[in-house]
Amino acid sequence: MRVDLFDYDLPAELIADAPVEPRRQARLLDQTGAVFTDRRVGDLPGLLRAGDILVFNDTKVLPARLVGRRGAAKVEVTLHKSLGQGQWLAFARPGRRLRVGDEVTFTEDLSAEVRAKDPRGDVTLDFGRPESDLRTLLWRHGSMPLPPYIQRDTPRGSDYDDYQTIFAAREGAVAAPTAGLHFTEDLLADLISARVATAAVTLHVGAGTFLPVKVADADDHVMHSEWGEVSATTVARIAAAKAAGGRVVAVGTTSLRILESAARDGRLAPFSGDTDLFITPGFQFHAVDLLLTNFHLPRSTLLMLVAAFHGRVRMLEAYDHAKAAGYRFYSYGDCCLLDRRGDD
Repeated sequence: MRVDLFDYDLPAELIADAPVEPRRQARLLDQTGAVFTDRRVGDLPGLLRAGDILVFNDTKVLPARLVGRRGAAKVEVTLHKSLGQGQWLAFARPGRRLRVGDEVTFTEDLSAEVRAKDPRGDVTLDFGRPESDLRTLLWRHGSMPLPPYIQRDTPRGSDYDDYQTIFAAREGAVAAPTAGLHFTEDLLADLISARVATAAVTLHVGAGTFLPVKVADADDHVMHSEWGEVSATTVARIAAAKAAGGRVVAVGTTSLRILESAARDGRLAPFSGDTDLFITPGFQFHAVDLLLTNFHLPRSTLLMLVAAFHGRVRMLEAYDHAKAAGYRFYSYGDCCLLDRRGDD
């Protein structure tokens, strides 16, 4: 499918560089009816039904951005996938000048050797220490890996909290599951009071989620893989909700992707491992009925995913509506609620 079918223009002033406070006041474009309806995130308990189950991603974002030096040259790296035993895949700038065997020094107590490079631009860094020790040092020296469209002259301390969901429990992501950023403890309490059930999945979101699709045909795009898990407990909770007539509501595209990865045989089952599932129009969904998600970049895999779920033409019409109404876009921006409609 042609990638340019998922293009649109966005004024720079609509790119959010900080979340709305309070979070439940973020805008929500309700796309579940015949017409688009402007609402707030705080309206969500009234939009869902008793018996629905809300599935969120409990990954925790690591401060995975590091600035160091190779000799006199400055090097910035963003770690994006753990290989275990202190080794990580990373994006590096300037990556072309790094060579296998180079040492990059970040601080007096943190350095890494370049072990490999691949044609996609990844470098393999070996920090020469146990993973647990490395993660301690990342929290001491790293900064939050904000997406490139959020411009910062210097990192903000508030991003350590702002770019983390209330569900964060399992370290491993280097990008936030941003739909989850809208939730607060009081909103979650309101949902539970409305008899909406909850369940957790894990997908350690990689920095590849921000990479543009550079090919003309989506069939030629290669997805980065990410580690995820759907537990037997979550499978049972979802099965019980569906048996009682409830709908599965994925909080964000990451929750949807790991659920659909665990349901590739047509039935949801426990899953643990890497997934490189690339969802485009024509995909057959088996697990998710509703999706709460932010507004995504043009020509991105995430825009293709929501187009597959809700219809490409309708999604682009919704984005036109959101732009005209002044919605805020991308990671710190507003969101929309989608029902599953498939191709249009």
